[in-house]
Amino acid sequence: MELHAKPLTREAFEPFGDVIEVSDDAEKISINYGLTERFHALTSLDVTDEAGQGIISVFRSSPKACCDINDKKGQLTIDCMERHPLSSQAFYPLSANAYLVVVAPKGEFDVTKLQIFIAQGNQGVNYHKGTWHHYSLALGKTSDFLVVDRQGVGKNCDEVTLENTITIHFNLDNRNY
Repeated sequence: MELHAKPLTREAFEPFGDVIEVSDDAEKISINYGLTERFHALTSLDVTDEAGQGIISVFRSSPKACCDINDKKGQLTIDCMERHPLSSQAFYPLSANAYLVVVAPKGEFDVTKLQIFIAQGNQGVNYHKGTWHHYSLALGKTSDFLVVDRQGVGKNCDEVTLENTITIHFNLDNRNY
């Protein structure tokens, strides 16, 4: 199976979660004596099921060995997906590198409903509770992500292994491939 990545936009990603980015659409609040502009409440967390609590971590993700990039176009293969049934999970890049976001709707996993987005280094995502997603897919170089998610009791990670690998094609210029 082969799929193509499309640009990450709020509208296209809405069924799966929120896009986290600084934009003119965000609520802005002047703070710190007018020296700081706060882009307020870019997303909200959903982490309290089964007495969970929010935590902040940094994930350092290396590109997959099968990731091949040539002249800003590339491809890689995936063979698994995961979801967090008890909480949302937010990722924001700290390294300003593009990365891939692979998602499928909540419910029973359905490979035919996969969607792939290419996120730029100034765009984060907040996966809704139960949304299927691939782990961080750094492209080209090792990348750090600020991650806000849940810790606590209860099983909060389901994984599936795909019957067949999926090849994803992408364009680092954030254009449809």
